Amino acid sequence: MAPPPEAARRAAVLGSPIAHSLSPVLHRAAYAALGLDAWSYDAYDVDEAALPGFVERLDGSWAGLSLTMPLKRAVLPLLDEASPTVTATGAANTLVLREGRRVGDNTDVPGLAAALRERGAARAEAPVVLGGGATAASAVASLAVLGAREARLVVRRPEAAGPLREVGDRVGVRLAVQPWDDPGRVARELAGADVVVATTPAGAADGVAAVLAAVLATVPQGVLLDVVYAPWPTALALAWERAGGPVAGGLDLLVHQATLQAVAMTGAAVEAAQLVAPMRAAGLAALAARG
Repeated sequence: MAPPPEAARRAAVLGSPIAHSLSPVLHRAAYAALGLDAWSYDAYDVDEAALPGFVERLDGSWAGLSLTMPLKRAVLPLLDEASPTVTATGAANTLVLREGRRVGDNTDVPGLAAALRERGAARAEAPVVLGGGATAASAVASLAVLGAREARLVVRRPEAAGPLREVGDRVGVRLAVQPWDDPGRVARELAGADVVVATTPAGAADGVAAVLAAVLATVPQGVLLDVVYAPWPTALALAWERAGGPVAGGLDLLVHQATLQAVAMTGAAVEAAQLVAPMRAAGLAALAARG
């Protein structure tokens, strides 16, 4: 499974704040599984103003960067090359250094699709996305990977959904934007979906979760992915699971997108799926240690 031994290389996750990030735990587990004992992966608190200087200082010892908020859009002008997924979503969570060139990618999209497939979502024909932030853009693009041609987007400010409509247009998913007003109405939207992706912060969907049991007359047929990983389970995930529906969490998304990053940065001749088990185990252990 391990590639030939290589000289020490560096990688890191950048963002602000960053202390909570599980990325170092996940990537170090990947390096251990690959036998890359000389590789290192760290976390740096870097905001948008400091990002250009940090990227300019990267030398030949660096393999790449993971980027979290608020840097997924800020990094775009610093790239020499961007994947079609970055172009479609307007966000990059990955920077790989290849022969001195900065190549950007967005592994959130295939990672999210993989997490949904792992819970049984082979296709998405009547999906719903909760929330309208940067993660929602990746969610819309991931639904296209699962075959969706239209999706419902439930947001608190429908008038601000223009950029997400544009993402939908670029990936071939027509968005029907609906207001997040009455929790009961939102719960009914979820009950009729075959895939639900909740991209909202912890606690934001608690009101919907509180009325979900009364709305679900039968076991939900859809798969729910809630991007929150701590605290877990969220009220929404717990309500869905108690009703008998399959649930994926933020850790599942983190692991699947991180496996793709690890393969891209290391150049290891392995399938990303081979890294899921060790990286997930490391993530679970880290969350348990945090209490």
